[in-house]
Amino acid sequence: MKLAIIDYGSGNLHSAGKAFERAAREAGIAADISITSDSGEVRDSDRVVLPGVGAFADCRQGLDAVDGMLDALEFAVCDQGRPFLGICVGAQLLATRGLEKTTTAGFDWIKGDVVQISPSDPAMKIPQMGWNSLEVVKDHPLLHHIPTGESGWHAYFVHSYHIRVEDPDDLIAV
Repeated sequence: MKLAIIDYGSGNLHSAGKAFERAAREAGIAADISITSDSGEVRDSDRVVLPGVGAFADCRQGLDAVDGMLDALEFAVCDQGRPFLGICVGAQLLATRGLEKTTTAGFDWIKGDVVQISPSDPAMKIPQMGWNSLEVVKDHPLLHHIPTGESGWHAYFVHSYHIRVEDPDDLIAV
């Protein structure tokens, strides 16, 4: 299995690479994991990871600067249906557009906007940082083997923005 972690100048690539190496090793999966800015390698990979740290517009600009990368992503993920994981801003880029400081086009794979979190509780601090349990709003196979809810596993979050989808029913389980 070939897994490509896209290097476009944004993201904690070393940590992502080590995490995938460990996960493959612990699962007993033979994996060729590469950190790459080669669009051909992304086109030929079996799985694609798009990390991202920072502002939406900066991440999009960095990705646009890598020759052929947007076409390679579209081919691998949309045309070929290969598994894809967006991490942080790498996931936000799937939206129609980002509204952080400026309006910036996303991939438009998920209809909606990336907007600043506005909590209903004014005591909640933004950026939201810390360990939180995962509360499932809509069932998805990705979460079937992950304990969720108050007594489930926790994940560490650091974010100020989220995707506000146009129609939550458009998010299909694959």
